[in-house]
Amino acid sequence: MECDAIVNAANSSLLGGGGVDGAIHRAAGPELLAECSTLGGCPTGQAKITRGYRLPAKYVIHTVGPIWYGGNQGEAELLASCYRNSLALADAYHCESVAFPMISTGVYRYPKEEALTIAVHTISQFLMTHDMLVYLVVFGGEALAVSQKLFQDVRQYIDDVYVEAHLSNQEARRKALWQKNRVEAAKLDQEYARADYSAVYADADSEAQALPDWDSLFRQADEGFSGMLLRLIDEKGMTDAQCYKKANVDRKLFSKIRGNPAYRPSKPTVFAFAIALELSLPETRELLERAGFAISHSSKFDIILEYFIQHRSYDLMEINEVLFQFDMPLLGASGS
Repeated sequence: MECDAIVNAANSSLLGGGGVDGAIHRAAGPELLAECSTLGGCPTGQAKITRGYRLPAKYVIHTVGPIWYGGNQGEAELLASCYRNSLALADAYHCESVAFPMISTGVYRYPKEEALTIAVHTISQFLMTHDMLVYLVVFGGEALAVSQKLFQDVRQYIDDVYVEAHLSNQEARRKALWQKNRVEAAKLDQEYARADYSAVYADADSEAQALPDWDSLFRQADEGFSGMLLRLIDEKGMTDAQCYKKANVDRKLFSKIRGNPAYRPSKPTVFAFAIALELSLPETRELLERAGFAISHSSKFDIILEYFIQHRSYDLMEINEVLFQFDMPLLGASGS
C-alpha cells in the first residue's frame, strides 16, 4: 500500500514473527528490525511507530492485538484500543493515509466477523472528528464473509427481479408451452403482459404520498445533483462533513461536487450519498436522475442497492460486504 503509514499486527517483543508481521519485516529490510529492537517491546492494545525504510510507506505503526480466549478476557476493548492508539499515532505524525490489516484474526484466532465490526466502529468514530484516508486490507474474501442469511436474502432478491435471467426463464417457459398447449400458452402470454404493465405503472414505494407542494416543486425543477444533495443534507439536519464521512466519500471529491453545480459523480458515489442520507427509494431515484442515472433491473449492482434501500438498511459497511461478495463496485472511498 502506498500511503503514509501501514499498521503492523506485531507481537509484544516487536522483533518480528509470522504472518503479516514477518511479511512487513521482509519487505522493509533489516533496518526495521534494528529500530524495533530499541523500543523495548509493546503491551497488548498499545502502539509504537518506526520509519518505513524500504516500504512505500513513510512509517510503520506496530500494534499488539489480543489473543482470543473466548471473549471474556477483555479482548474487544483491547482490540479497539489497537485501532484507537494506531490512529492517534498516525494523526500525531501528520499522516493523511493509513492502512490496517485485520488485527488478531490470524494466529491470535479472533473471530473475523467480530473483529471487522470492532475495526469499522472504532475507525468510524475516529473519522467523525479527523480527516484521514483509512484502508482495511484483507487477505482473501472470506475475511469479509457476511451472514449467510443476508447473503441468501440478497441473492433471492436478485433472482426475483434480475431482468436478464427473468426474461430468459420466461421465454423458455413460453416456447415450451407453445409446443405443448397453444391455448394455455396464449393465456400465459396474457398473464405476462398484465405483469409487465403492473411492473411499469405500479407505485414502487408503498409510503403514502402527500399532495404536492407546487411552490417547492417549481423551485426544485432546475436543481442539479449538487443542489439537490446540499438541500437534502440541510433537510436531514446533517453537516457536510457528517454526510461525506458517513458516505465514505473523500473530502476533496465532496468539495468538487459543492463547488461545481454541473459536476456529475459516478453512480456508486450517488448511491453512497443516498445511503448516508438514508433516502427512500423514490428519493434515491430522484437523486440518481439528477446525476443522469436510473435504477436498472438488468444491473445486479443496482438491484443489490435497491434491496438495502427498500429494507431501510443503511449500514454502508454491510452493504459493501455484500457488494464485495458479488464482485461488484464498492461504495465510497475510491469513487469519483
